[in-house]
Amino acid sequence: MDKAKITNELQYRAVRSGGPGGQHANKVSSKVQLSFHPEHSEGLSDFEKNLLVNKLSNHISNEGWLQLSSETSRSQHKNKELVTKRFFKLLEKALQLPKKRKTTKPSKSVIEKRLKSKKMNSEKKSNRKKPLFD
Repeated sequence: MDKAKITNELQYRAVRSGGPGGQHANKVSSKVQLSFHPEHSEGLSDFEKNLLVNKLSNHISNEGWLQLSSETSRSQHKNKELVTKRFFKLLEKALQLPKKRKTTKPSKSVIEKRLKSKKMNSEKKSNRKKPLFD
């Protein structure tokens, strides 16, 4: 993943935002929408592109655009920084490969303990029965 190339491929759009700001919020476009097309990216390898498309399928539109937005701040510049940080965190998390699971075997002491408790329960229940008289 080449962050410099990906940063150049990002598209930002400022739109009007709700939230705090009073009358000022109705006049200023402070909400920032980030768009990124992972399949056309030159900063990602083919393997990384496939991984992103599979893992972030719920964030990607039908046209193949990954879209995020931020409207937490009143400042357009602050929102642009926030949405860019969120985007790169999302990419890093999606590109992490899960650790391979190592199969483990229970230890001998654990097996003995389980069998011992089963035997004790068995004896307890067999002692509840009526004795057999010949």
